[in-house]
Amino acid sequence: MKKIYLFGLLALGMLAFSSCNDDNDELTDSRLTYYADLQMEGDEFMTVPVGSTFVDPGCKGTLAGEDITNDIKIVGADDVDPNTVGFYYITYSAVGSDGYPASVERTVCVYDPSVTTDISGDYTVQEGSYRYWFSSGATVMFSGYPVIIEQVVPGIFSISDMMGGYYDVRAGYGPRYAMSGYIQLTGDNEILALSGIVPGWGDSYDELYDGSYDPETQTVTFDIDYAGSMQFHIILK
Repeated sequence: MKKIYLFGLLALGMLAFSSCNDDNDELTDSRLTYYADLQMEGDEFMTVPVGSTFVDPGCKGTLAGEDITNDIKIVGADDVDPNTVGFYYITYSAVGSDGYPASVERTVCVYDPSVTTDISGDYTVQEGSYRYWFSSGATVMFSGYPVIIEQVVPGIFSISDMMGGYYDVRAGYGPRYAMSGYIQLTGDNEILALSGIVPGWGDSYDELYDGSYDPETQTVTFDIDYAGSMQFHIILK
């Protein structure tokens, strides 16, 4: 019985030793995956006065220590129009050793330095603001919610919620359901939309129109159509 018991222990030991060797063999067969390392030249956020020229500073890249700058794909650089105010986006991308993509993005802001009015401030949605449903004609009046406007560059401003806090505060959905974005103030105090996003739903406005700023009363007014089904009339002071 002792011989059988000892033989069993010896066999288990040999099996364990063999398994450990197999694992080590598998580890020696592994290889490294290299990802493209992209480094933008210049600033990630660039400002360009309208009417001037724009030259893309470009992007450099390496892969496993090798220069891959010439292999970087550039999208959007040719779309930057220095004669038109707005935001433009340039994406630089490359593929790693196992096909894994890497990318970085630059934002180019074309602005009008002749616009000197600064509408930055802590605003409050005023009485007379409403949400209107196209299909039913139902109108919901609302007011009293905070909206923050901040200058980015002359004539271009960020806005915390284009819908005036309707879903963020009034409905209680939280900040992800505020439509944050950017607006443009022209030399004649017209308000135009540049961009807007509701992160919670991943969508934006359909159209912003009838936007204006009254410097005497320091009031911002605009209408936006949203989701193909409703209109928001927003008065901020």
